[in-house]
Amino acid sequence: MNKVNAIQSKDPYSKWVITLSIAIPVVVAVLFGMPKVEGYNFSFLPPIYATINGLTAVFLVAAVMAIKNGKRQLHERLIKVCITLSVLFLAMYVVYHLTSDSTPFGGEGAIRYVYFFILISHILLSIVVIPFVLFTYVRGVIGNYEKHKALAKYTFPLWLYVAVTGVVVFLMISPYYK
Repeated sequence: MNKVNAIQSKDPYSKWVITLSIAIPVVVAVLFGMPKVEGYNFSFLPPIYATINGLTAVFLVAAVMAIKNGKRQLHERLIKVCITLSVLFLAMYVVYHLTSDSTPFGGEGAIRYVYFFILISHILLSIVVIPFVLFTYVRGVIGNYEKHKALAKYTFPLWLYVAVTGVVVFLMISPYYK
């Protein structure tokens, strides 16, 4: 039995996690290449989805604090809130970028390099974190708490970084929105 089949026999959700982990970034990338949908103004969305990123960060920290204090049910609820917020973020992000051109960063000098470092690391890690979040969540749902905990040690800082840098990117680019 190969590694993929071994993983899938222990975890019936693996196919879904792998499919979503590939499909989400591919769909988002394809959407960026599509012509913009005209006639809609969703310019109000960036501050909303930046706020959602900020709330995700707060709830992630609260979820970790809850589990460290032995409050498993609260931890589970907070993680479900984080996943819901992430899905809402993704939906708003896609709608905004389907209807609006990307805003170029107007800063100059060293801040420009800082911005692009944060942006690029945010984008790359937002792709990497998808399977981490999904596999960590599934392992918790199916009761494989040892593997859940082992993977969560990596998932939490990655997810927190993506959530926080989403806010930072928004704050840095917000002066340049039209």
